[in-house]
Amino acid sequence: MTNQENESTYTIGELAREFDITPRSIRFYEEQSLLSPKRTGQNRIYCNKDRVRLKLIMRGKRLGFSLAEIKNLFELYDSNPNSSVQLQTMLQLTEQKRAVLRQQLDDIQMLMNELDEVETRCREELADLQQGE
Repeated sequence: MTNQENESTYTIGELAREFDITPRSIRFYEEQSLLSPKRTGQNRIYCNKDRVRLKLIMRGKRLGFSLAEIKNLFELYDSNPNSSVQLQTMLQLTEQKRAVLRQQLDDIQMLMNELDEVETRCREELADLQQGE
């Protein structure tokens, strides 16, 4: 028995349950060439590599990476698993995401300050109205 025959396999339903996503999402990732399960008739058979990639896709999405960015990282890894290019690309993407999040954080803080000002004015006007009654 080869190592490949000994490898764990998963159905689309098992992966969908494990990652709390729909089978349709998994099929979409396959259409985007992010996953490449083997097929037995109409059934998809996912190996551990597919499971790890699905985990990375979910983590990447949570961190704000696009599927195109995730695919690019997979392609870099596939062409050379120990590539400094892949690591440099990941660092650049991380810096870009941080910059976007910092800007969003600044925008949120500005909006919170504006809401504080509006709330203060409303409370002051309400207090003035209630004193005049």
